[in-house]
Amino acid sequence: MSISANQLRPGNIIEYDGKLWLCLESVHKTPGNLRAFIQAKLRSVKDGVQKEFRFSSTEMLEKVSLRERPMQFLYVDGDFYNFMDSENYEQVHLSKSLVGEAANYLLPDAQVKVTFFEESPIGIALPTTLDFTVIEADPGMKTATASASYKNAKIETGVTIKVPQFVTAGDRITISPATGEYVERAKSK
Repeated sequence: MSISANQLRPGNIIEYDGKLWLCLESVHKTPGNLRAFIQAKLRSVKDGVQKEFRFSSTEMLEKVSLRERPMQFLYVDGDFYNFMDSENYEQVHLSKSLVGEAANYLLPDAQVKVTFFEESPIGIALPTTLDFTVIEADPGMKTATASASYKNAKIETGVTIKVPQFVTAGDRITISPATGEYVERAKSK
């Protein structure tokens, strides 16, 4: 589907110079008496390289439509992450570069959405929040107020995050994988 550069918005994926690009930022500029243009910050879907492009405001771009399928994370095999479609049991293997930072929050049996472009997997999307068990936490400071100070804690995937002083080893906490930040204590099931 073709769109004009004026219609390019963050989150859109376009095909440009033979590559797929995710739009991170798009700003319309009109410098003095010159022609208007679009300054766009794009990230390559394949290798994560980030670049800035300048498009004429009337330039036509090819917007790409993607498909997401819910899948279950199975295991890591070297540099490949293996996922299974729960409906037809088809397995998909994604390289570490395609999984990216999401690898820090993957536990076996985790439900994710795998994004496909023309039947090829190009990435994954995690839920907005995930629950983890704290396996190690720094000791809390007795004089610290609950809202003002944080300490380090390691979750079951091995990632260290900042948590409030009251969190101890063995606690279940909710984390936002997009930011890597503590959200709240996990609700018991």
